[in-house]
Amino acid sequence: MVQLQKNNTVVSIDKGELVGYEVDGHEFMHQKGSPGWGNADTEMFPIIGPVDEADFRVATPRGKAVQDQHGLLRQMSYVLVSKSEYFAVFTKEYKAGTPIPNSKYPAKSTEETLSWPYDFRFEKSFDLNGDALEITFKISGEKDMPFMLGYHPAFKLTTPLPTIITKKGEITLDQVLAVGSRALHVPECTEITLRDEKEFTIATEGFGDFMCWTEVRNMVCIEPISFYPYAVEQHNLHHGFQMLEGEAIFKVFLRPGT
Repeated sequence: MVQLQKNNTVVSIDKGELVGYEVDGHEFMHQKGSPGWGNADTEMFPIIGPVDEADFRVATPRGKAVQDQHGLLRQMSYVLVSKSEYFAVFTKEYKAGTPIPNSKYPAKSTEETLSWPYDFRFEKSFDLNGDALEITFKISGEKDMPFMLGYHPAFKLTTPLPTIITKKGEITLDQVLAVGSRALHVPECTEITLRDEKEFTIATEGFGDFMCWTEVRNMVCIEPISFYPYAVEQHNLHHGFQMLEGEAIFKVFLRPGT
């Protein structure tokens, strides 16, 4: 377990996963073992969304790639490459065509292994900087590699009527629950405030949209995304790709309020 600590804030990271973000004794992250989801955060890369209706295949310029829901990155393990009092860096590196065991097989998938036809390096860093936790994603690899990126954190809820606040209005937990597994799309949005027992803001750079998901009342996932996958049929998921030009950088800022 890696911990970053500054003043009244403690950040806990387990093998690259943000499992704790405690400010003034209040824990903002959903805890493993609590109802709702088995993780606290993960990444969606190089695709976002399900592909079961497309035979677990996604079109790329180098042919169809075998992927499962939200891509193969989450099936790989992070390596800690740097650590200081307020800063930590984790990476995952992938060699084109390498088969990656699929944890969803055989219970939820027909694909035993997943693969991607491009080399890439994925870096996730945590910086306890000023009044916010800054999480930076750096993607490097082959020129013109297609990709999507989504960040999938889960936040703990402690009141019956939390509110998700955007510049265009408010979203209730019931509205998120009603959409179900597709997740509620919040388009053209770079900042969301979650108002619960404590308030905090999720601000982003590079993503552009959010989607919100939960199936329980004790947590909600507020997910920055580069593309909303349910905007197209699964066999057209490649329409949501952007192309890598050298290095792509995305940022998320978790900023506690009152």
